[in-house]
Amino acid sequence: MQRKIIHVDMDCFYAAVEMRDNAELRNVPLAVGGTGPRSVLCTCNYQARKFGVRAAMPASKAMKLCPELVIVPGRMQVYQQISTKIREIFQRYTSLIEPLSLDEAFLDVTHSTQFNGSATLIAQQIRDDICAELDLTASAGVAPNKFLAKIASDENKPNGQCVVAPDHVSNFVENLPLKKIPGIGPKTAQKLLKQGYISCADIRASSVRCLSPIVGKFAASLYQRSFGIDHRALDIDRIRKSLAIETTFASDLSCVEQCEKAVDALYEKLLRRLENHQHRMINKQGIKVKFNDFTQTTVEQQSAHCDETLFKAQLVKALLRSNTRDIRLIGLTLGFSDDKAKDNKQLSFAL
Repeated sequence: MQRKIIHVDMDCFYAAVEMRDNAELRNVPLAVGGTGPRSVLCTCNYQARKFGVRAAMPASKAMKLCPELVIVPGRMQVYQQISTKIREIFQRYTSLIEPLSLDEAFLDVTHSTQFNGSATLIAQQIRDDICAELDLTASAGVAPNKFLAKIASDENKPNGQCVVAPDHVSNFVENLPLKKIPGIGPKTAQKLLKQGYISCADIRASSVRCLSPIVGKFAASLYQRSFGIDHRALDIDRIRKSLAIETTFASDLSCVEQCEKAVDALYEKLLRRLENHQHRMINKQGIKVKFNDFTQTTVEQQSAHCDETLFKAQLVKALLRSNTRDIRLIGLTLGFSDDKAKDNKQLSFAL
């Protein structure tokens, strides 16, 4: 049976929530993120994007591009609560859901009987429900597989929908720019461009053998994608494999004592986040340190606990690699095992 996959993607989710909850923010260029000189933006609304502002852009650069930009701090707890409500809407139409983040997910409605099994009408109704109940907009892509559905959801943003019918797959994909294919970043796209590969039509005319020196193991998948082929099923048991928190300092740190204080603060925040994952078993922890020349180093090792003492020891090892460079960023990471905990003894804090 031909699969019917929907990819639902909320429109500038964090910024949209802030505009919904604060009338003064609805008609101004808006971004969500930090305001410090080294802060980066989580997202921005469409007014801000007209100026070239983008997610993950340093706030300082964004302000130069758009002096009228309003930056507000994120409210992650609120976004998580709304994401839960969005998930509840999805569950009205299918139990086969693969969340990708708080604001997007794949849905498999192949066997849904609602709307006589029309994936197009189901996607439209989901978007209508989100708008009516949450006062937010979402875009959707409907296609025979995940790859096409994700690309289609971006075609008519914001608040739009794109359907790629099975008999239209070849035409839809043929002239697709390679930079739109998930897994092809700017550097890979540039490598392909140098070899004359611009669209999926160029990939079709090539071969896996020719593509391998450029994109490595991704060659086979890329070749299949150029024909719109993607056999992946939804990963409905997707679970978080790690938990991380980091901070970029307003000014570089130059001594061990400052770095230790930073670890103390990060550790407290990490514990609070860990409360939402008490069913998971820890198997690793590590620290990341970025120096003022933007190079970075990590120290990791196996651990069954979230141990502050171990983080401090890892910090010392990382700082030994500094070569007198100051510290720009520190991050803490916990790794989780694939096995779910069987009792309440799996998670302990070494304080």
